[in-house]
Amino acid sequence: MDAATLDFLVSALRIATPLLFAALGGILSERAGVFAVGLEGMMLAGAFGAAIAAFITGSAMLGLVASLACGACLAGVVAIVTVRFGAEQMVTGLAANIFAIGLTSFLLRSTVGRGQAPVIQVPLLQAWPIPGLADLPWIGPLLFQQPPLTYLALGITVPMFYFLMRSQAGLTLRAVGENPQAAYAIGGDPVAIRIWAVLAGGAIAGLGGAVLALQQIGTFTDAMTSGRGYLALAAIIVGRWMPFGTLVACLVFGAAEALYLRVQTIGLPISSYVVQMLPYIIAIVVLALMGRAARLPAAIGTAYDREAK
Repeated sequence: MDAATLDFLVSALRIATPLLFAALGGILSERAGVFAVGLEGMMLAGAFGAAIAAFITGSAMLGLVASLACGACLAGVVAIVTVRFGAEQMVTGLAANIFAIGLTSFLLRSTVGRGQAPVIQVPLLQAWPIPGLADLPWIGPLLFQQPPLTYLALGITVPMFYFLMRSQAGLTLRAVGENPQAAYAIGGDPVAIRIWAVLAGGAIAGLGGAVLALQQIGTFTDAMTSGRGYLALAAIIVGRWMPFGTLVACLVFGAAEALYLRVQTIGLPISSYVVQMLPYIIAIVVLALMGRAARLPAAIGTAYDREAK
């Protein structure tokens, strides 16, 4: 493996990190039977909370806490509207995305911009080389010289898998997404489980926004997620709602964006707008090839009615 290939793989992993947080959060929501269309807005809310909290307090840790809280707050609105009041989930998710764009732009200007769009800067989280492992050839720079949120994203994939596939609580959550009436019959509360699943998913997706604000860009700008929430949704489908499959899908999309960045530097006589579409074109192709065989959780998108037969 030459240095250019290693640099490409490192870039792909870092670009995939926010997608992975959002996708893992979306898996929780969709496995419980609630479409995670609002991931884009939850990521944006998390990025806003992380950037503003870190800018005001100077603490990246408080920024992370704020990203969790902001993602969960927006997810809470989605959960109440869809689960408690039975609103259409797709429409609610899209509305949450639009609401997040407007709200974060307004709050950015009203809190630190005095009515104007301010330019705020926060220190970027630096790489944390792991002693003893960071110096390993090739795999060391790729896996053990990453910023902390990349370690966290990779790390929670394992407990997420065991929670969903090996624990009683995960089995109940999946049962709610497949047949909420049956889950209720064995003692589960589909309404409460769905609300908590959406809240937890929103908090994790908010961390994806924190990656953008605190680890990759170092600021907050309007609509800075730029469709990454929708790419995360595609990764969930390609990964068959499984954490490890979704991890692989996120890495593929991350590699596509890393490739797009390198194509830009070559100076090919192609419009930059066409090159920018590369990750999304690959996402559409992958979905067309693999998404047709995907099987949604049986009860996703349906409102739970305790009295329904």
